[in-house]
Amino acid sequence: MNYIVMDLEWNQSYSGHMGEHPRMPFEIIEIGAVKVDKNFNIIDEYCSLVRPRIYKKLHSKIRSILNYDEYDLNTKGRGFKEVCNEFLKWCGDDYMFCTWGPMDLTELQTNMDFYYMPKLPRPVKFINLQQIYADKASGKDKRSASVSKLEKAVSELNIPEDMPFHSALNDSKYTALVMKAMKPKNINNQYSFDLYIHPSDIKDEITDRHNNMYEYITRTFKTKQEALDDPKVSEVRCYKCNKKVTKKIKWFANSPSSYISVGKCWHHGYFCGKIKFKPDNEGYYIVKTIKPIDKSGIEEINIKQEEIRERRKEKRHNK
Repeated sequence: MNYIVMDLEWNQSYSGHMGEHPRMPFEIIEIGAVKVDKNFNIIDEYCSLVRPRIYKKLHSKIRSILNYDEYDLNTKGRGFKEVCNEFLKWCGDDYMFCTWGPMDLTELQTNMDFYYMPKLPRPVKFINLQQIYADKASGKDKRSASVSKLEKAVSELNIPEDMPFHSALNDSKYTALVMKAMKPKNINNQYSFDLYIHPSDIKDEITDRHNNMYEYITRTFKTKQEALDDPKVSEVRCYKCNKKVTKKIKWFANSPSSYISVGKCWHHGYFCGKIKFKPDNEGYYIVKTIKPIDKSGIEEINIKQEEIRERRKEKRHNK
């Protein structure tokens, strides 16, 4: 299997939301990628400008960072469908996308949908190198992890900056060099699921164990309560042995869009369950994760739960 380290440049309406196309807020104007082998060596590259169809005038902020202009796009660029089909063919049959952050895959698929192109095979797994770098930089304290700009990561890893940034191909190369410099272990297990298209019904739901966690991505529920009433959503299982765990902290609302619970497997220790509500046009779908947690993490959750209770009491008292 190869890694396709991809980067996109895109344009937007010069006049803001007033001139924005509802089906394509951002129009891809360049696709760049490098093919990386199992040893993280670059073995091939792809790059093409895309001739714009919707936003033919570059937004001032976009123009200020690019190394080309409208003339180059119109004279050297080709139609999106032609470029995208060529790019996907170049990717081959056995690969995994790698990106700096999750947005490139979203915009690629948005542009593909605009041109009514066939969808990428589901589910789409990808490696978010930006998040892996943030986690690695933060060490064991994952709560302090924060995303970094590609330029910052390149600088911190002492990678020679001998190419201009904000070129899709150059940024792909820099991302691949960061990937190699990190020397990530078990990177094939550190993937994320792209949620541009989430499961439409129960047979398409995603249940997976990877990156030291259990992940469950559901179909759409009409309401949050309907989702919480579903046994598969509300149960907490050990991600190692798949047995139901004893709940030490029952599900509680951590925010308007998330719930937290803590359970204990008598063989494999404590686990933290998180439910995140993701809105769509028909209601909500759920992303549930279950990960190991230590005693200090449990104590933080206990404190947070107590703070939420106190705020609710105060709110009721003030009514």
